[in-house]
Amino acid sequence: MSSIVDPRSLLYRHLTPEDAQALAAETLRSCDDGELYMQFMASEAFGFDDGRLKTADYSRDAGFGLRGVSGEMTGFAHANEISAKAIRRAGETLQLLDPATGPKAGPPAKSNRHLYTDASPLDLVGFGEKVKLLETIDAAARARDPRVAQVSASLSGSWSVVEIVRPDGFIATDVRPLVRLSVSIVAESNGRRETGSFGMGGRWLYDDLFRPENWNRAIDGALAQALTNLESIDAPAGEMTVIMAPGWPGVILHEAVGHGLEGDFNRKGTSAFAGRIGERVAAPGVTIVDDGSIADRRGSLSVDDEGTPTQETVLIEDGILKGYMHDRLNARLMGVEPTGNGRRENYAHAPMPRMTNTFMRAGEQDPAELLSGVKKGIYTKNFGGGQVDIVSGKFVFSCTEAYMVENGKLGAPIKGATIIGDGPSVLTRVTGIGNDLELDRGIGVCGKGGQSVPAGVGQPTLVVEGLTVGGTA
Repeated sequence: MSSIVDPRSLLYRHLTPEDAQALAAETLRSCDDGELYMQFMASEAFGFDDGRLKTADYSRDAGFGLRGVSGEMTGFAHANEISAKAIRRAGETLQLLDPATGPKAGPPAKSNRHLYTDASPLDLVGFGEKVKLLETIDAAARARDPRVAQVSASLSGSWSVVEIVRPDGFIATDVRPLVRLSVSIVAESNGRRETGSFGMGGRWLYDDLFRPENWNRAIDGALAQALTNLESIDAPAGEMTVIMAPGWPGVILHEAVGHGLEGDFNRKGTSAFAGRIGERVAAPGVTIVDDGSIADRRGSLSVDDEGTPTQETVLIEDGILKGYMHDRLNARLMGVEPTGNGRRENYAHAPMPRMTNTFMRAGEQDPAELLSGVKKGIYTKNFGGGQVDIVSGKFVFSCTEAYMVENGKLGAPIKGATIIGDGPSVLTRVTGIGNDLELDRGIGVCGKGGQSVPAGVGQPTLVVEGLTVGGTA
């Protein structure tokens, strides 16, 4: 693989683009909708731990997924060989579908937008340079503070070329780079050990991750969190006011609210937001959007995995539910337009409605004034793992960095805090929205239906009243 090679040539080694169009028309002729999705992907991952390189993985794969849609029925077959013989064999699966009786679905809108260059991050930096970066991070982190007991650093990158070929002649191609750097530090003092972590990444090349100001920022962020946690006290428990920092804490909105706004759950009536378009579902001032067209963001795509151009979709505006996120199937069955949210993990999976970059827009309030107005509560800066019931929106999230708030000021750091609530209720309890919107640093992975895809989150500083905090005190 080379960055100067036409990326499409990696898909067309055993057939031509004309062959692919003819095969899509042949295998999908009796379907309402569908596509031939071809993909080449290469990925690598380096793990540095205990002062040495522990893992170095590289993989590459290519294959196709053939999907046919007839009414509400979907047929899907895939193979890791892109050839006319394999595609025709996959097409035999689609013969089990009832023949389409209605009008054929039209093609997606055409777009000439390409958010990324054709270059692959994997090719532009040598193996030795990547290992050297991790060695440098390890040494720099250990030199920062005598309390640093352990350092782990990882670097990963991937490059994917996809082409969507429809039976109506529509073709869309997208080239998708993705990189990430993560640093984790264990600090020890007086027999107590605590961990801090910091990650960053996005759909760009490795350049930014190799800049000293960026990897030093990762070290400083991980170390600061670890040292803060060394001073933490047991978290309180009960119902209280919670202030959420801007940026990554938006993962709560992603999980507790975002999944409930995906089209399939609403078409089936299993979401708490089903049938509520035009109703107030959140406090005034709450505006939530999904936007997969922001350059360089982890959840962004030039086109989704059905060929629909990504766009900004307003989901909730000033507290009023405006719409849902749709793939082509759910949009057609609900009588609306697709929003560019048809996503799949890779060629071996059929698409479904998924978030891209989902965030709450900024308000007009000063974050410092929001903090000063809270007499007693907690301030959450970072979240770790969580569990969510998508149908009800009920969630439990653990805080990896949080503080007491007393008389409008940050107090002692706390350990063991969990935030418990439900998505629809959280939105109605928002009483303050800062003017400091931040998107996350490019570390999110979203799971749904057994598929994982990169996603982005974000929010301004938020004040939420009456959340349940599970603690250790």
